[in-house]
Amino acid sequence: MSTGVLFIFIGIILVFILEYNQHFSSRKFIQDNSVYFKGLMEDDYKFLLNVKYGKEVDVEKLFNQRVRNALIVIVFFFFIFLNKLTFAYVLLSALLGFGMFKLPYIQLKSYYNANLHKINLMLPYYLKGLEILIQHYTVPVALARSINTAPEIFKPGLERLIAKIDAGDSSVQPYMDFAQEYPVRDSMRMMRLLYRLGLGSQENKQEQLMMFSRTISTLQNKAREQKYKERLDKMENKTMFMLFGTGGGILLFLLLSMMMMMNF
Repeated sequence: MSTGVLFIFIGIILVFILEYNQHFSSRKFIQDNSVYFKGLMEDDYKFLLNVKYGKEVDVEKLFNQRVRNALIVIVFFFFIFLNKLTFAYVLLSALLGFGMFKLPYIQLKSYYNANLHKINLMLPYYLKGLEILIQHYTVPVALARSINTAPEIFKPGLERLIAKIDAGDSSVQPYMDFAQEYPVRDSMRMMRLLYRLGLGSQENKQEQLMMFSRTISTLQNKAREQKYKERLDKMENKTMFMLFGTGGGILLFLLLSMMMMMNF
């Protein structure tokens, strides 16, 4: 058994004994130093968790798990390199721990980016429902009423948008913040149109609403074209795969037949 592995076993036993006798608690250590660790939390981490798991997710618990796993990795590799400890190995242990800390965030970001395409296709249909509500209510009221029927992924952003408007922010910024959270095709332009629609008087509301409706129809047509193109691409890929598979099978069969004939 190498010295590094021996130190790891000794370290694990010591930590277990200390945890069992309540002389040391990794959870308490992380909670006591949470002020320092929270400085490492990404600005959009809570938003990404809400997108994936919903509003009820325990952000602090999941973040503490990231910190704990990172510390475990650092200690683990520290003990592995203990018999040949240099600054380079200490730095490597810290980098591996930081990589473990960042991994869940990278996975969340990848999940969000993969879902941006879905958001891009869902946005026109959400806006169409919002357009119907705007015909009967003001824009802020219509936005608030649309939350219940909105796709789940839009709800956190809509709630933040409504909260800013209710707090007295009558500028375009709450609408732009929503568009930045969902940076898909034409989201910025649609939010500006929505803001202007909220500012318009009753006299020209119908005209602005017609412009809003035409823009939504254009987006819906683009979404339908995109879906149609994706179906065609999928069918083409399947066809090509079948052709290559069939051609490859025939070639393999011919080669085997030729080899058998040559043997005879």
